[in-house]
Amino acid sequence: MQIKGKVALVTGANRGLGRALVQALLAAGAAKVYAGARDPASVDVPGAQALKLDVTDKATVLAAAAQAGDVDIVINNAGISAHGSALGDDAEDLIARHLDVNLYGVLRVSEAFAPILGRNGGGALVNVLSVLSFLTIEQLTAYCVSKSAAWALTNGTRQQLKGQGTVVTGVHVGYMDSDMTAGIDAPKTSLADAAASILGAIEAGQEELLIDDLSRQVKASLSTDTPAYL
Repeated sequence: MQIKGKVALVTGANRGLGRALVQALLAAGAAKVYAGARDPASVDVPGAQALKLDVTDKATVLAAAAQAGDVDIVINNAGISAHGSALGDDAEDLIARHLDVNLYGVLRVSEAFAPILGRNGGGALVNVLSVLSFLTIEQLTAYCVSKSAAWALTNGTRQQLKGQGTVVTGVHVGYMDSDMTAGIDAPKTSLADAAASILGAIEAGQEELLIDDLSRQVKASLSTDTPAYL
């Protein structure tokens, strides 16, 4: 689908990749871009329509859906990442907190907006996942659990929404040049390049996007005798 003339919504749009996606959508000629954020005042992209949307609060998600009934593209970008051991004293709370945002947040937004996409002709639903959907890194177990679960949800959502003409795209990326990877010495994809790749996948009707070499290598390893997760 062409982005030009379409209406889009991005969650977690006030910073990082979310902000870059809003900028890219506007530059590509989107007719309107809703920039979803817990605090709409934190949205500072000229031309964007700030929208109160806290993915952990179903009431605000439903209120946002009531205001944005014209969307053609929904990008689930909001996410959190925090360090902690797999079996630490706070592991249960840490995993629950990640699941609330990275899994249930995606579910809440998808449930609220899928009927709208269907009524508007199908459109696109994009879930920003991670290379850590495929493997686990020590001290990031909670994040990895949530992204693996979100990958499974993405694949199930794709099957369910195919009949209404909605293309569901799962996006996997390794290191991006964002706050989450500050201090990590590794090749990083710029936020602008990541946003451009995601928009390209939307226009191509692509169901899975592996943005960088790291994601492609890790995904390819899953079918070998030495998968990356081992």
